[in-house]
Amino acid sequence: MKRKKVIHSSSRRCWAKDWVFLTRFCFLTDFGRLDFRFRYPKSRCCQNILLYFDDSSQWPAVYKRPEKNCYQKEAVLRPENNQVINLTTRYTWSGCVVRGDGNEEVLSCVGGRSFRSVRERWWYIALSKCGGDGLRLEYEMKLTNGQSFWTQHFSADEFGILETDITFLVIFSMVFLLSCYFAYNLKGRQLLHTTYKMFMMAAGVEVLSLLFHCVYWGLYARDGVGNGSLKLLGKLLFSISFLVFLLMLILLGKGFTVTRARISHSGSVKLSIYMTVYTMTYVILFIYEAEFFDPGEVLYAYDSPAGYGLMGLQLLAYVWFCYAVLVSLKHYPEKQSFYVPFFTTYTLWFFAVPVMALIANFGIPRWAREKIVNGIQLGIHLYAHIVFLVITRPSAANKNFPYHVRTSQIGILLSSPKGGEGAESFPHHAYGNSSFLGDSQPNFTELFSIQSVSLSLHTKLRCRVCCDELSSEGNFQICGSLLFHTAQK
Repeated sequence: MKRKKVIHSSSRRCWAKDWVFLTRFCFLTDFGRLDFRFRYPKSRCCQNILLYFDDSSQWPAVYKRPEKNCYQKEAVLRPENNQVINLTTRYTWSGCVVRGDGNEEVLSCVGGRSFRSVRERWWYIALSKCGGDGLRLEYEMKLTNGQSFWTQHFSADEFGILETDITFLVIFSMVFLLSCYFAYNLKGRQLLHTTYKMFMMAAGVEVLSLLFHCVYWGLYARDGVGNGSLKLLGKLLFSISFLVFLLMLILLGKGFTVTRARISHSGSVKLSIYMTVYTMTYVILFIYEAEFFDPGEVLYAYDSPAGYGLMGLQLLAYVWFCYAVLVSLKHYPEKQSFYVPFFTTYTLWFFAVPVMALIANFGIPRWAREKIVNGIQLGIHLYAHIVFLVITRPSAANKNFPYHVRTSQIGILLSSPKGGEGAESFPHHAYGNSSFLGDSQPNFTELFSIQSVSLSLHTKLRCRVCCDELSSEGNFQICGSLLFHTAQK
């Protein structure tokens, strides 16, 4: 239902049906409260507010059960629990009075209900006028849990989401800033490759996503309304961050910027098709959530056909990832110190989301799913970003550092007139990541580099890599001499 300031549902509606679902809310055990204001013509008396809870004999027994009529749907309610509010002057607790409205008398009903139960429960609010000619009324409802800023306007399944998002916003901001610092060092070393830039982009977009989510939930906590556009934008950015990170993993698995300078044409086409399908599935999920999610049945994104589709695509991506890593290791076994931990840690990441969704659907109480899934999903993303940050940290002690070819050297490979496999692949080389040059230090590798047409492409590149190592260790004269004699040949 559309939410209005401090009013969780507000509308003027007319239904041809005699029984309709309005909204749902998960109340706390002792602090749940429903305040309502209904107004409808006295000539269309009498209409009822029906309060169902999530027991199998209640809401699941009546919702989307076309074989049951209005009277049968009312019959499952328990009168002793005050689950039916008759919107008439004969029922004192409804707060109804007759008022004049031009030439027509109307019933204006203002009242409320407190909800107490042994546990947090989902409550589903419906309207009925059995045996009549449909429903016509204006209504406003305010559903709250206590008076605290962190709980008042939140359904119990949303408790903790704002605090969780704020915490992860701070942590992801630190991860992004640390990645920027590492990028500064890598740039000075001419090792700031495209894949690392993709990682930075994914981390930065994740920060923006969390920022928009925090603003949305902060506004919602204040007035019970929020701004739906902010939430939608946050979800969109979250999806973009995930897709960029997933693409980066597949590219690294295939050896891009680690063992090769570019992806083959057929590989590029396959990647483009796959990422297009994945993106379209996300778009379908957004549309499905906005237009077709039934709040009477679906509680969160992965509890839907589109959510199951996303899980299937992620498992397909894992199969591709496995194949790419195995091929890279077959041709470049010296890269095991990077690819083995890379493959192991991200195998857990690929399976984390599908496993989380299955556990949530079958092992987590319905009233707790959204907040638990939100925290776990953010934790999974944080795990993926921190692992990448660790295995690509530019330090002398890092044995997993994947890059050994300078960004300035990749141009030599790509400028090959043949453009075949030899032009795509890097020479076999260990990491040799002993120390790093800063931006302020002279790069003697570039000063003494001399191109020679008499040498093969890989021979020149190997020479440049060796010279880079010599320069980093202070052996500038040896490096210069090496390049001079190589150029003479």
